[in-house]
Amino acid sequence: MAILGPSGSGKSTLLNAIAGRLQGHGCSGTVLANGRKFSKPVLKRTGFVSQDDVLYPHLTVRETLIFCSLFRLPRTLSRKDKVSVAESVISELGLEKCQNTIIGNSFVRGVSGGERKRVSIAHELLINPSLLVLDEPTSGLDSTAAHRLLSTLGALAQKGKTVVTSIHQPSSRVYQMFDSVLVLSEGRCLYYGKGNEAMNYFDSLGFSPSFPMNPADFLLDLANGAFQLQGSNNERDKSASVKQHLVSSYNALLAPKVKSACLETPNNNASTKELPGFSSEIILSHNNHSTNKDSLSRSRRSSISCCDIIIGFPTWLSHFSILLQRSLKERKHESFNALRVFQVITAALLAGLMWWHSDYLNVQDRLGLLFFITIFWGVLPSFNSVFAFPQERAILMKEQASGMYTLSSYFMARIVGDLPMELILPTIFLAIAYWMAGLKPEFSAFVMTLLVLLAYVLVSQGLGLALGAAIMDAKQASTLVTVTMLAFVLTGGFYVHKVPYCLAWIKYISTTFYTYRLLINVQYGQGEAISALLGCSRHGRRDSGDIHNASCRFIEEDIEGQISPLISISVMLFMFVGYRLLAYLALRRINKAL
Repeated sequence: MAILGPSGSGKSTLLNAIAGRLQGHGCSGTVLANGRKFSKPVLKRTGFVSQDDVLYPHLTVRETLIFCSLFRLPRTLSRKDKVSVAESVISELGLEKCQNTIIGNSFVRGVSGGERKRVSIAHELLINPSLLVLDEPTSGLDSTAAHRLLSTLGALAQKGKTVVTSIHQPSSRVYQMFDSVLVLSEGRCLYYGKGNEAMNYFDSLGFSPSFPMNPADFLLDLANGAFQLQGSNNERDKSASVKQHLVSSYNALLAPKVKSACLETPNNNASTKELPGFSSEIILSHNNHSTNKDSLSRSRRSSISCCDIIIGFPTWLSHFSILLQRSLKERKHESFNALRVFQVITAALLAGLMWWHSDYLNVQDRLGLLFFITIFWGVLPSFNSVFAFPQERAILMKEQASGMYTLSSYFMARIVGDLPMELILPTIFLAIAYWMAGLKPEFSAFVMTLLVLLAYVLVSQGLGLALGAAIMDAKQASTLVTVTMLAFVLTGGFYVHKVPYCLAWIKYISTTFYTYRLLINVQYGQGEAISALLGCSRHGRRDSGDIHNASCRFIEEDIEGQISPLISISVMLFMFVGYRLLAYLALRRINKAL
């Protein structure tokens, strides 16, 4: 069935309601499946393809569908059988040639637009849906690609599936493929019936084109109210009058037959035959399955009962494992792309050269290096991670609506998957800069510095995740994280030792402050040893030498009497957990609002 109508006529809203995706959005009424209200088993067997192709761009077609099959098929099937199901769908939709090509997006070259749309359809066919709902699947495709896609959908309908799609300006040859057509205008029905009888119906109302034209164009003209009545001398009747006349005619002539047919049981074909173009399958019958005996995987899918769909789901741990694998595959290009590696190595080399074999007694220079490391690895992880959830929001919404996995498993997989991605580059950075700068040569000191740095990276990343999840707008979140890190850096203890009283509280929530203190502690402890070497008095002065006096002053202001390392570690641990907890709660709030 095809749903036609101008923009804003309610096509997408109707499709979302049919697919059970408008709960809590002010939608009233009842959608029946086999004469009963929608239930979880029916929703699990309803496929929904949105207008936008929401897919991971760096996964191949094959990887995308295999991961989807692992999520959506019941655990009663082995992994091998699930892969076989994915392969059969790839073959069914003619995706063999591009199965090892990445999906791509506007920035990354991948499959074509038509192939990407078929992948989105394949995503839903994996569950062998009885009802397949598509929102303008031909949007953005040329006439040939649109015809090829609609031919594929027609073949699926011939195999016993109910296919309901909205479509914008189909060609005449595409229109001829529609079994039934629903025409909407401003949320109201103008026509429902067989596609090849629509012209006759409107002709009986006095509406017919003055010259041969595409039936779809004719119907859209009527839905817009932009049509000249045959034999009329007026250039165009008023839009509202035309639409009101068509709505009244539908309510008087067709609506009673449609309502009568809907009240009948889906298996009562005698009554439904009275209404041209009406199919009982539109009542969302979930008893139609593919019966191709030659395909093992397809027959296995057909044997999956509704009960299996509910109680046969992969467990939380299975979800977590699959999500982790997918996250690592998708994000490895992002974390280890050549540009980012170049950025980190270049920064490490510059730092090493600028502080080349710095003198242990030159406290001021060394503290400058430690603060540079703190700034660099505070800004970079937080700024990169702030885009994580806003960029994946569309995919998360789609997969949550399909019930593919729980939000907690997604979040934990994201957190665990980030660990190797985020920790390797800081390790490389420190391995280069630490020894070039000639910091404390003991290996234990290097290990302690590395542990502090890695902990700081994870805390900064958590800050970015929390801000990104709370705002869910990449531009706004990036601005906020920039301002936040600026405040943390300024109160970190290097630029200003005596922070104004009204701003002093920022220091105690600053990730930069605690990390800087810990790095200093690893290199100089509480300052006793370096003070003894320089002969500093308790007031940070030495009898001779301006340089030594400056170093003593830095020891007094930056090293001696500072916050305890144990407190810094405890606060960092609290931030590590707290930021991620805030991110999860923000995602839950957004997820409930979907």
